[in-house]
Amino acid sequence: MQLVTPQIENYLANASGIRKMFEAGIELKKKYGADKVYDFSLGNPDLPPPPQVAEALQRIAVRTSEPFSIGYMPNAGYPELRAKLAERLSAEQNCTIPAANTLLTVGAAGGINVLFRTILQPGDEVLTPSPYFVEYAFYAGNFQGKLVPVPSKKDTFELDSAAIAAAINSKTRAVLVNSPNNPTGQIYTAKELEELASVLKDASKKYG
Repeated sequence: MQLVTPQIENYLANASGIRKMFEAGIELKKKYGADKVYDFSLGNPDLPPPPQVAEALQRIAVRTSEPFSIGYMPNAGYPELRAKLAERLSAEQNCTIPAANTLLTVGAAGGINVLFRTILQPGDEVLTPSPYFVEYAFYAGNFQGKLVPVPSKKDTFELDSAAIAAAINSKTRAVLVNSPNNPTGQIYTAKELEELASVLKDASKKYG
């Protein structure tokens, strides 16, 4: 009997190069000293968090002897935190976002996986500009979707809306864009995003 699925076997065989570099960095630091190895493989912050983080953790720590002090929260997150988040996002995006339309997840990876679990059916495609964060392919594959990289403009890494338009078909379910882009650092302009929005509106009319 096969212990793991062929999909997971394939994942293991093609494990993230970023993680391999991170683990190699740990070994090199042990061998040569942490002061001699500069590891840029992961986005680990090398600065301490703001003082408010320590203060909040201390307030939580002194309450751990109380019943339910570290119990479960509602699936979507604490209502008061979702309200604050909605307020912040509404101001940032210049539109009204109700607290009911916010969802708290454990990091971006958790959020993307929740989204893909919700919208993807077997064979659905997710487009993303390339270069792209390598884990995106695993996230789509977790739910039998397929990541379809679309090259960015040569040298500048700007969004190529025409190329995205050409890649969209009846199987396209989502377009995944992050700005600043990981790994290029490219920040997409309002004009680029408006062009992309126009492409997606046309595709929605064509495919539903």
